[in-house]
Amino acid sequence: MHRRRKIIGCLVALMAALAQLTAGAAARAEDRGDPRADGASVFKGWGFDTCQAPSLETLRAWRSSDYRAVGVYYAGRSRACPRQTHLSGGWLAGAHSMGWRVLPIYVGSQSPCVRSDSKRGYTIGDWPYDQGQDEAQEAVGRASALGIAPRSPLYLDMEAYDDKDDDCAHTTLEFVRGWSAGVREAGYLAGFYSSAESGVRHMERARRGGTGSLPDVMWFARWRGSPSTRDEPVLSRGAWTPHRRIHQFRGDVTETHGGRRLTIDRNLVDAPVAIIR
Repeated sequence: MHRRRKIIGCLVALMAALAQLTAGAAARAEDRGDPRADGASVFKGWGFDTCQAPSLETLRAWRSSDYRAVGVYYAGRSRACPRQTHLSGGWLAGAHSMGWRVLPIYVGSQSPCVRSDSKRGYTIGDWPYDQGQDEAQEAVGRASALGIAPRSPLYLDMEAYDDKDDDCAHTTLEFVRGWSAGVREAGYLAGFYSSAESGVRHMERARRGGTGSLPDVMWFARWRGSPSTRDEPVLSRGAWTPHRRIHQFRGDVTETHGGRRLTIDRNLVDAPVAIIR
């Protein structure tokens, strides 16, 4: 009997140690320190994203604004603007030479409980982790073909979903984990964009629960209140820091600079941007 109790005690201790290692690995995944130490290029300042990548002439005109970073929807089957008239390797090089910093956005499969009617035809399938890894390969391949080098971030756009639906949340999380792991394996940073009150809240809940293979950079949409990368209520103060956050603080606003008009979302950026070959 004594020997049996000793064996059971050893098994319990081993399970506890494994749990601590898992939680520690998960914490390290989102707390890797300054990404510049790993060769990333970090930008701090104002940015915008818009459905269709603007022409280089428009970007030149918008140099008169305070914006210096631009989000580009470069790939993914559920992009609202799948045909990008201007986007190419030459466009990226030209934008970079003007001083613009690029945030590459991949809009792939969406959560099964996505709230947007327009995204419901692109939901994650029955093997979410494997599907996430497959789409990570596509995201990396398309980025590389455009001249976006390793150590760049690729931002997965996961539109708002019901993160309190347990089955749906599990499927979505497994897809995000597979995508993040695949992007990192290829030498890129795994970014994640979603609503603060759905996807971002869900990732923070997973982080606190010790889940591993989560994204490296968090881009959260909260359109009310002042722009801040530090004071997002659903994120712990030390999570996804330093230089691993973007706040999208206004959406669907129209601005004109240098005589060129665009409808944009506004962002405050303190995060990695693309390294252009």
